[in-house]
Amino acid sequence: MSTIAALSSPPLIQAKPSLHRRRWLCRRTLGAGAALPLAFAAGLADTWTGLGRRPDAGRRKRMERSPQWRDGRFHNPQPIRSDFWKAIGAAMRPSPHARPPGLLATAKVDPSALRVAPETGLRITWLGHSTTLIEIDGFRVLTDPVWGGRASPVDWLGAERWYEPPLALAELPEIDAILISHDHYDHLDHRTIIALKNNPATFIVPLGVGAHLEYWGVPKARIVELDWWETTRIGSLRITSTPARHASGRVVFDKDLTLWSGYALTGPGHRVYFSGDTGMQAAFADIAEKLGPFDATLIEAGEYNASWPDWHIGPEQAVAAHRIVKGGVLIPIHWGLFNLAPHTWTEPVERVLAAAAGAGVTVATPRPGESVEPAAPPATTRWWPELPWSRADETPIVSTFDGRKPAAFAQ
Repeated sequence: MSTIAALSSPPLIQAKPSLHRRRWLCRRTLGAGAALPLAFAAGLADTWTGLGRRPDAGRRKRMERSPQWRDGRFHNPQPIRSDFWKAIGAAMRPSPHARPPGLLATAKVDPSALRVAPETGLRITWLGHSTTLIEIDGFRVLTDPVWGGRASPVDWLGAERWYEPPLALAELPEIDAILISHDHYDHLDHRTIIALKNNPATFIVPLGVGAHLEYWGVPKARIVELDWWETTRIGSLRITSTPARHASGRVVFDKDLTLWSGYALTGPGHRVYFSGDTGMQAAFADIAEKLGPFDATLIEAGEYNASWPDWHIGPEQAVAAHRIVKGGVLIPIHWGLFNLAPHTWTEPVERVLAAAAGAGVTVATPRPGESVEPAAPPATTRWWPELPWSRADETPIVSTFDGRKPAAFAQ
């Protein structure tokens, strides 16, 4: 575990107590030389755990009934495309500002403030990347919780987070539902799930993802798996799985064996749309018609590149998607925590603000750890530094559609 995760999330430290115990016993009984292979084996076992588990036969039967399933895996209605060699070239020439030079300063969340209901009935706290706490009409919903030190199955390799979690897991208020959008490591962190496995919240996940959670100790009775357009209820709060244009997989050989999705939260008084990871898609118009309008949208706007424009929507298309789904306040997510793309780390928010200004869209840009009440959004505070970044006309992110442009995108 990284120093960052250890400092901020004591429950994650407790997830591997037996490793230290085994090392101590080995040194005492067999000597220091024998401890090395045992430590290696323990590390290998933890890595294997982080990879997760494939769906079993019973889960697979339900997955195969999905309209998204064919030829042994899930598919997008519109294929996602990328240029491998251009992607390699871009990765070899990253911006010199692709990550901050040191730890970012965040706003530490006051746990006592979260125990007081928001005056407006809707409050959203951004905890970094796609991790948010949504307080809506008396319910608390946590999205894509990642408290681990890296977006990786191991503690020594992979994208490292840029700051300590603004709120320790032990300080979380009572959670009603935990939403997982898909099983990529920057959205589904096994360390965090293991720490949360005894939380009484309901885990709501796309088809197949429940296999990972069960493997990590989450009781089956608290896992709800949804196909696109399926709905579950937590009291008076309806949570609907919505289409997304993306992919899944934790190792090379399990690509698209689990589904990916966004979510619409519909309460008695408010509505919120959480996009998950997605490229531009025709389904945004359907989401608006069936589930909108929304008081707030949480749409991924970062970690993109022109060589793979269908995997992540990018800033300008995020603003367009917000308008299509009939959103009120846009809170851009999926940026500002991990280095997963070669652009300047501040570029996503700069380009969102530029596009929003031209489209008349209200954007909230909280510092990680800050809360926003969409009914009274704060003025934009530029908490990030001014750095060079590429404008939309210099490096456009435009999704492919086989030469067709669905009518929904004309807005």
